Amino acid sequence: MKKGRCEVTKGQEALQRLREGNERYVTEASGGEAFLRRMRRAKTILTQEPFAIILGCSDSRVPVEIVFDQDLGDLFVIRVAGNVVTPSQLGSVEYAAEQFGTRLVVVLGHTHCGAILGTLEQLRRPTEARSPHMRFIANCIRPALTDLLAPERSYDRETLIRKSIRANVRQSVEQMRHGSKILERLIESDQLLVVGAEYSLETGRVEFFDEQP
Repeated sequence: MKKGRCEVTKGQEALQRLREGNERYVTEASGGEAFLRRMRRAKTILTQEPFAIILGCSDSRVPVEIVFDQDLGDLFVIRVAGNVVTPSQLGSVEYAAEQFGTRLVVVLGHTHCGAILGTLEQLRRPTEARSPHMRFIANCIRPALTDLLAPERSYDRETLIRKSIRANVRQSVEQMRHGSKILERLIESDQLLVVGAEYSLETGRVEFFDEQP
C-alpha cells in the first residue's frame, strides 16, 4: 500500500538540498575553512543521518561532500570506477535506505570519466591486455555504450563521450531501480527517489536528469 506523497516530498527536499549545496560550491559561497570546521566537529559525532545516498565514480577529482557542500555524516557515499552497479553497491544502498531511512539515491557521473573513455577504446579496439578486474568494470559499462557506436550513428568524439557518460548513468539508474526487490518495494511505495546526475569538472556544477515523476 502506498504511503501517499509525503515520502516523495522527502526525496525531493533532499534533492533540493543537494542543488543548493552545489550552488554554494560553484559560487564559492562556502569556503575551505568552513569544511575544515565541519571535519573537526564531525570527530565528536558518533551517529550518522544521511539524507541522500550518492553512487559516484572513484575519480579523485570528484570529492562528493565538497561538491555538494555538505557536512560529514550528511551523505552516504559509495564510490566505484564508472559508477557501475553491482551486488555490493545494491547492498550498500539497501542498507542506507533501510537503516537510516534515506529517501534519495543519486547516481553521479562526471565529465572526462576515465572508465568511459577506456570502455569506448575497448569497444573500438578489443584487447586482452587489461586485467580481468578492469575488464569486469568495462563489461558493466559496455551495454550502455554499444548502441552509440552503431554504424548509422556518426557522432564526433566529444559528442560520443558526452552521450556515453549520460547513457552509463541512466543504465546505472535503471539497474538501481530494478535490480533489488527491497529498492523496488521502496520506490513502488513512494519511499525512495532515484535520479541521475553529471558533475562537470570544468564548472563544478552538477546537472540532475532522468528524474522520476
